[in-house]
Amino acid sequence: MSGKKTDYAIEEFVPMEDRHYSFWDMAAVWMGANCHPSSWWVGGVIAAAGLTGAIKINLIANPVAALIIVLVAFMGFKIGTTTIGLTRVPLGIAGSRIAGFLNVLTSVGWAAVGCFLGAISMSYLLAGLLGTPVYGEPGSFPVMAIGILINGLLSLGFVSISGSKSIAVAEKLLVVGLIVISGWITVAVFSTYSFSAMLEWIPTAEVAIPFGFGMDALIAFMLGWVFSSCEFTRYAKTRSASTWAPALGLTAAAWWFVLVGTFGTIAVAMSTGIFDPNMSDPSTVASGLGLGWAAFVVIIMSTVTTNLIGIYVGAYSLMNVFPKLKLKPGILIIGVVVIIMGIVTLLSGSFYNAFSMFLGYIGAAFAPLTAILIVDFYIIRKQDYRIGLIGDKTGPYWYKTGFNPYAMATWIAGTAIYFTMSNSGFGSNFLGYVIPSLFLTGILYYIVAKIAVKQGAYKDLVEGEQRASGNGQ
Repeated sequence: MSGKKTDYAIEEFVPMEDRHYSFWDMAAVWMGANCHPSSWWVGGVIAAAGLTGAIKINLIANPVAALIIVLVAFMGFKIGTTTIGLTRVPLGIAGSRIAGFLNVLTSVGWAAVGCFLGAISMSYLLAGLLGTPVYGEPGSFPVMAIGILINGLLSLGFVSISGSKSIAVAEKLLVVGLIVISGWITVAVFSTYSFSAMLEWIPTAEVAIPFGFGMDALIAFMLGWVFSSCEFTRYAKTRSASTWAPALGLTAAAWWFVLVGTFGTIAVAMSTGIFDPNMSDPSTVASGLGLGWAAFVVIIMSTVTTNLIGIYVGAYSLMNVFPKLKLKPGILIIGVVVIIMGIVTLLSGSFYNAFSMFLGYIGAAFAPLTAILIVDFYIIRKQDYRIGLIGDKTGPYWYKTGFNPYAMATWIAGTAIYFTMSNSGFGSNFLGYVIPSLFLTGILYYIVAKIAVKQGAYKDLVEGEQRASGNGQ
């Protein structure tokens, strides 16, 4: 490694000598990102489909999401830029700013969720030390607000040290603790209730969710990481570190941690007779199972490690919106906004409703965009993205006005497909709305892009054909 640079600009290709993520570094980042209270919490949400339904949801959604993320993650290794940087090719340089802005919201949302969940654990710790009220009890607002502030400042401080390198170190350190505490929760659950007993538990009609709703919740949760992938795989040392490593880390963490959340939530519901999605966070589950303060400390630190990713990715997305912005100021801006949004989430009154709306937004906006990016990269342009031109307003990625009207129209149509399905309820008892809208958008973009190529709208492809013809190919 040359050691000259840790983090590169969006328009810069990362040379191999400055790529510092090994296979296990990358696996730890993806495992750490998903060994997170929000994974437990999503597991608690899909528990409302019953244990059998939750397991089926995991069996379908997990591998589909992992495949999609790996397809996008490889782009970062090959092209050497960020995920939002890649969208400058299909959407146009100006069009990608819309994607960047939406990804800022997503990154801030993930980190705000982390701050909120970390603050819940802090409330339990402070209750044991000072006797203050825990989350959900009267008078807990100031305690939660202080917890969100502390969590946000810790996250901001760590990511400011050394960017992507800080994240790699933090993730490796925390993964061990997270595995231990999840194993602890798993043992505690099954020492109290048998698997067969939990299989027999049936959610009441008031809390039960359709199978498709659970599918959307889990796959939207996992696809939320798609537009954070290339920010790290552009620093991968090897091809396998950009593909197999994310698949390993993501799948292992999501399979286990989501199901731990499901088991824990059902166990608490069986113990208390009450199933409340707002109380399905891991801190409440850990408390209900009688775990000690060490569990809360690990949960708090796990939220910090995932928040590092949200703040870092959010800063790069903000830089795509405002090209003159530098990384350090971007990190500071995103970090402050994360703390503010954490407080806003607290004010919403229902974390379950706020988080469900957040996951729905991800499904509506990013599933179609993911389809466009994959089809454009692998099928239309056959992996030939020219990083040297993604910031050139006189080049082919500017199109005519900075926007590619073909891709932008398809993105809008894909979002309309999602909302049409969700409003009609079509698919609510099957695959949900995210997967169908993703595949339908991919097919639509393939047709539209082929028309655009024939009309000469994709100038980089026209230039490529001219070069090939000139070489006698």
